[in-house]
Amino acid sequence: MSEALTIAASLYNDPRYFSKSEIRIRNNKIRRKNIVRRQFISLMVAISALIFIIVFNLTSFNSDAQSDTYVPEYKYYKSINIHPGDNLWTIAASMYSADHYDDINDYIEEVCNINNLSDASDLIAGETLVIPYYSTEFK
Repeated sequence: MSEALTIAASLYNDPRYFSKSEIRIRNNKIRRKNIVRRQFISLMVAISALIFIIVFNLTSFNSDAQSDTYVPEYKYYKSINIHPGDNLWTIAASMYSADHYDDINDYIEEVCNINNLSDASDLIAGETLVIPYYSTEFK
C-alpha cells in the first residue's frame, strides 16, 4: 500500500483500504493497549487499597487508649456563700483547674453562665454562687 493511500485510509479510518493482515495487526495493537490499560488500572486499585489498609492500621493502632495509671476526674458543682470583700477572681483562683480550662477567664465565664451573671463584678455579699470543680472521687 502506498504512503498516500495509507494516510488517506487512516484519515477516514476506512477498513476497505487495509489488507487483512494490517487489520489484524491494528486490532492486536488496540487489544494490547486495552490489556495494558486494564493492568494499569488494576495495579492502581491494588496500590490504593494497600495504602488505605496501611493508613487505616496505623491510625487504629494510635488510639486514645488510657494507660493503667489513668485516674478519671469527674465534674461536680457546689454552692458557696459570698462574704464581704470576695470577688469572682479570688474564688476562681482557688477552684480553677488548668487541666480542664484554657485559662482562668474561661472558668470565670462558665461560672457567670451558670449563675446568670452579666458581669463578673456583680457579686453581692450573702448571695449563693454555684461553681464547678473537678474531683477524682466518684460521688
